[in-house]
Amino acid sequence: MSDTTPDTVWDYLIQGAKVFDGIGELPVREDIAIADGRVAARGPDLDPQKAHKVIDATERWAMPGLFDIHTHYDLELEVAPGLPESVRHGTTTVVIANCSLGLAFGAQRKDGADPIVDCYARVENIPKDVLRATADRVDWKNPKEYIQHLNRLSLGPNLVTMVPHSMLRIEVMGFDASISRDPTEDELNAMEALLEQAMDDGYAGFSTDALPFHYLANQPNTRKTIPTQFAKYPEIKRLTDVVRRKGGVWQATPPKDSTMGTIKTFLLSCGLLHGKPLRTTVVAALDVQSNRKIVRLARLLARVLNSRLLRGDFHLQALAAPFKVWSDGAVTPLSEEIEELRILNETELEDREGRLKILNDPAYIESFKAMWMSGKTGFGLKRLKRLVRLEDYAFNRTLADMTIDVCPLREWQGHTFADVFARVKAANAEKPLEGSDAERALLEEHFSGVKDEGDFVLAMLRAFDRDLSWYTVSANRNERVVRNLLMDRQLLPGFNDSGAHLTNMAFYDGNLRALKLASDGGDIDVAYMVRRLTRDPARVFGVKGGGIEVGDQADLILVDPSALRRMDHNNTVQRQYREAFQHEQLVNRTDGVVPLVMIAGHPAWHGTSFDNALGQKKMGTVLDTTF
Repeated sequence: MSDTTPDTVWDYLIQGAKVFDGIGELPVREDIAIADGRVAARGPDLDPQKAHKVIDATERWAMPGLFDIHTHYDLELEVAPGLPESVRHGTTTVVIANCSLGLAFGAQRKDGADPIVDCYARVENIPKDVLRATADRVDWKNPKEYIQHLNRLSLGPNLVTMVPHSMLRIEVMGFDASISRDPTEDELNAMEALLEQAMDDGYAGFSTDALPFHYLANQPNTRKTIPTQFAKYPEIKRLTDVVRRKGGVWQATPPKDSTMGTIKTFLLSCGLLHGKPLRTTVVAALDVQSNRKIVRLARLLARVLNSRLLRGDFHLQALAAPFKVWSDGAVTPLSEEIEELRILNETELEDREGRLKILNDPAYIESFKAMWMSGKTGFGLKRLKRLVRLEDYAFNRTLADMTIDVCPLREWQGHTFADVFARVKAANAEKPLEGSDAERALLEEHFSGVKDEGDFVLAMLRAFDRDLSWYTVSANRNERVVRNLLMDRQLLPGFNDSGAHLTNMAFYDGNLRALKLASDGGDIDVAYMVRRLTRDPARVFGVKGGGIEVGDQADLILVDPSALRRMDHNNTVQRQYREAFQHEQLVNRTDGVVPLVMIAGHPAWHGTSFDNALGQKKMGTVLDTTF
């Protein structure tokens, strides 16, 4: 495996690492030499005299840099192209333009529409001023110019990008038409041509979305979903046929509330029905707390589609973490599914007065309370579905599962809504209650009329609005189930949603969580997981990468297995102010677990600190496609 010559000079020599090379076989103890951004040699006892710098890795694992296959970094790339929150956790390649949203066609500002703001603000819970500032910087107008722009940035990780369907529709049909009608034949032909040309220019594939959580943020369209969701099956089939013909990948989300629609849509992956398999990746295989059947049906669907008969190439993504979601008042991705919560999200973030008006409306109060108590009392189908975990909503509306993280009344922080509700009931029953004067005043002002759970939640939203941050774990509560999903050969680790939902979730360290869970099974399971985080996603997305063979681009990381074992992988989230956004962000901290991250031979992360060059010097690139 060594390609050394007497006059070889290497930039770096990594000595004595336990090397997991991404093939999936047991690791070997060897050295790795790096020169000119590539792996120059591998083998035991390479000569340290030939290296400018020697890195001792005798207590470390070495492996290819990890892929994060579901991100929304399209916007962050414009203000912080080093993508530090992913790099510090060992990610060296990210996939952007997921869920039909991206910047491939520029700002697309026309006829008063501002698609970057209108599409991203609620879907990804990113403040509009951040989005407008990004749109103001855009100086490209088509997919080819966008790739050229990306390659001029001081990239940290490598990029894989796709053609976003919502923006493709807007480009061809115009914003208003894209959310009000079907395309004409000429428009559909134009979409096909643009998609094909983009793939010729280096795009890996095409992304769509069908989840009932994704709404527009501009008036009068706040009750309409993003453009991709107005596409009917024939349009999706025509466009995915282009991807199939070109050999690319289709990223999708299922029409959650339509089992038959899901099956029909994802049969597009199958070679039996369409002549050639279509590489398809779908989010997500989650063990939803309120509905236990979803993950079982998802795994069954994957097995059927990938069977020898149907010949699919179908890859559900599995999140390697509890699906812990924070809410700022009622502002959370989970709210968009429920009409009574969604109406609060339709207001501008700064419009507290508008939300108060809604919360005090008698008709709204009646509707909200009916929603909140649905299935919790009496007898009937809704009650039965709740008892057996087969509810329709992803958010289970259980006060004991809702924990207060940040609250103007600090003594409530760390307590559940159920804890506080008990105090409210005690105060209203005039029972003795130990607490501060501030709490007593608050209870008297805002909670004296509370009679039931619905009243209590409404009172919390009125009293604190977005100053109240609370979280719930709506899926993946059982670690054993999560590990089984990650180790399932029909699934692929992913759905980290990096770069989205700034104050709602943080799974930037999802790949490390996957490695930790896999390590319970020893080296062979770690080797399997390394493959699933490197070479396998490179194949699925049709790009060159994911390996550390001689001649490969030197994207590699070191992992400290002892620190990985000690990592409290369910408690890594922190809230920090992010200067690049002028806004708070939830992030993950796993310092010490990854002692080194190298991208194209450039050190980017040193265990507890970034290299000065990250974000200032170009390291990664838009990866070449293999088709």
